[in-house]
Amino acid sequence: MKVAMLGASGRAGSEITKELARRGHVVLAVDTNPDTVPTAPGVTPVKGDAFDAAALSKLIEGCDVVISALRFDVPAATLLAAAKQAGIGRVLFTGGAGSLEVAPGVRLIDAPGFPDEARPFVQGGITFLEDLKGDTEIDWIFFSPAADFFAGPRLGHYRLGGNTLVTDEAGVSKISFADYAIAMVDELEQHKHSRERFTAAY
Repeated sequence: MKVAMLGASGRAGSEITKELARRGHVVLAVDTNPDTVPTAPGVTPVKGDAFDAAALSKLIEGCDVVISALRFDVPAATLLAAAKQAGIGRVLFTGGAGSLEVAPGVRLIDAPGFPDEARPFVQGGITFLEDLKGDTEIDWIFFSPAADFFAGPRLGHYRLGGNTLVTDEAGVSKISFADYAIAMVDELEQHKHSRERFTAAY
């Protein structure tokens, strides 16, 4: 596939870009700093501003799908509009873990001990997901990582979940950027989810 990868130089975005290239996909790596995008066969870095839907749509026109690893300060409506204007019907978003449930009706952000300094970013992800749910034209997914999303080895395995935080036997929820990227590209290729959120962890 030809994939428009937004935020290709970030911690998650760079791993997704490398995983796409590893599997032979053609990647249009859109970033504000294209010089920092990972170098790999099939990856073409381009400078782009995701806040400008009209300009972004022209950049990504001709791609089959969009994957976004951008921060939530770029509104969902802007990214969806760019995809629609470019004639792209499917967008995969790197989501957040804060809205995942840790108990029935209790989100991670509402759990005791959740750090106050993380709340603004996490709330941005919650708002972003709610905005996605209002769209019925784009085939979108919001892929939430584990609670601990970290730079670590590519182990090659993960477990999937829906709206509930995935934890191991010790109650720990974690996944590396590299293994998250595997799960993201698996979703791209297998298309198991549509207009919904899912998650993954070890």
